[in-house]
Amino acid sequence: MDILLVIVMLAIGLVGSFFSGLLGIGGAIINYPLLLYVPSMLGIAHFSAHEVSSISMFQVFFASLAGVLAFRRKRKEGASGVVHKGLVLYMGSGILAGSLIGGYVSGMLHGDVINLIYGVLAVLAVMLMLIPVKGKEDQPAAELRFNKWVAVGAALVVGVLSGIVGAGGAFILIPIMLNVLRIPMRTTIASSLAIVFVSAIGGVIGKIGGGGIPLWPTVFTVIGSLIGASHGSKISTKLNVKLLRYGLVVLIALTAVKVWSNIL
Repeated sequence: MDILLVIVMLAIGLVGSFFSGLLGIGGAIINYPLLLYVPSMLGIAHFSAHEVSSISMFQVFFASLAGVLAFRRKRKEGASGVVHKGLVLYMGSGILAGSLIGGYVSGMLHGDVINLIYGVLAVLAVMLMLIPVKGKEDQPAAELRFNKWVAVGAALVVGVLSGIVGAGGAFILIPIMLNVLRIPMRTTIASSLAIVFVSAIGGVIGKIGGGGIPLWPTVFTVIGSLIGASHGSKISTKLNVKLLRYGLVVLIALTAVKVWSNIL
């Protein structure tokens, strides 16, 4: 593997996950266009949409695993945020089934179809990042009620789409949990982390079943992402990231325009 490609893959993983940790969004929505266009523009590699979605899915798996472990450490230190087991069970089952299907089916889809799905998700991401979301006031987990069928159905759909493009789906799940299921904010943030990790497990298994995974580019992207996410999370506590968030909205919007222009 070319040393320049190693450096670029490390950098892509680092940059994508840095902004993921900084802004609290899923890394795949950033990493997908970086993986698709940057190596190609530099003339060092050309990854197909299938390969990009596979690399991105593995990055999401390890990044979400790191997030789960970090959350457990914070809980031991007395940090707030309660994982609702029932919510994780219902939404986790739906998103696991969906991501398994999406991860496996992606290997059978034309690259343009995968790019189209990313384009739709990118537009949706921009809309969701611009619309303020509010959950209910915090309440004891035992008193929390939500529509189980809606929870499973929404998670299943999100799982299929995110599994195809190699995402965890957090940027869609969180607004659904807050605005549709009316889950309190703290419970949403804590529970979504576990649900995305379950989604990543299904997506990785599906990608392995579908084949076509570029091993070494995936390894170095994952290494870079693990470094970037931790630094992004630390800096997020010290900065006002509102301006950066809107800058990222512009970046994702421009990427969506490029993807759609290539498709159309």
